[in-house]
Amino acid sequence: MNLGIFNLLSAKRRTLNGYYLVDDEGNEVLLPNKYVPGGMKVGDEISVFIFKDSEDRITATTIVPLIMLNEFAVLEVLDINPVGAFLDWGLEKDLLVPYSEQNERMNIGKSYPVYLFLDEDSQRLVATCKINRYLEAEDISVKNGQEVDLLICNPTDLGINVIINNLHRGLIYDNELFQAVSPGERLTGYIKLIRPDNKIDVSLQKQGYVNVEPNSKKILEKLKENNGFMNLTDKTDPIIILAKLEMSKKVFKKAIGALYKQKLIRIEKDGIYLVTE
Repeated sequence: MNLGIFNLLSAKRRTLNGYYLVDDEGNEVLLPNKYVPGGMKVGDEISVFIFKDSEDRITATTIVPLIMLNEFAVLEVLDINPVGAFLDWGLEKDLLVPYSEQNERMNIGKSYPVYLFLDEDSQRLVATCKINRYLEAEDISVKNGQEVDLLICNPTDLGINVIINNLHRGLIYDNELFQAVSPGERLTGYIKLIRPDNKIDVSLQKQGYVNVEPNSKKILEKLKENNGFMNLTDKTDPIIILAKLEMSKKVFKKAIGALYKQKLIRIEKDGIYLVTE
């Protein structure tokens, strides 16, 4: 059985405490009653997450944790004791970050980007704040324009750090951030630029003209919601455009240009109008 991931196991026998599950090699683990799905019977196969409980016993659960082995997540500190900090990862037993795995002393109530690994000495699942050792900075596996999975991490002076495809560090610059995001959120993004030093710039919007069409649709929808008029023009302050449409002024100008060419809108001094037949 593999700790820290989901294992497909078979229900071998039922006891007062729950079902004992077995793998192909005959290893057994208890699935406590509180995690047993309704209608389960001996012989059924079930996918369960394997971890060690508070008494260091290997245990199965059907709960999906907030982080799994060899993954990153942003987790909140629930408690601190002489051993280290304990994080909320969605399971009853909190996840330990030993002091040796902290960049700085962690604080209760704050959330931190962490990585989950299996400690070889104790054979326990442990989290670390020292995530750089698990991020690939040399062999870049993405390319410009590629759609990627993002984990929103911590803000910086330039923007907000993200983890790309559970593998690389990236940055969304403040002036490229056209929607509200929160640490721990998982979003789809796009590779904007891979720099010579392998630093990666990321955007939440597709780059170039391909981004115009969905934003044109958004503008049409807003026009319909506002009786065919919006008091926005190419002279409007970018902050106002961002607040009303969640897009940059540059994207807005491209989008209304495309709509104008299709004769779907009129552009006047006081704003844009929906063309009706």
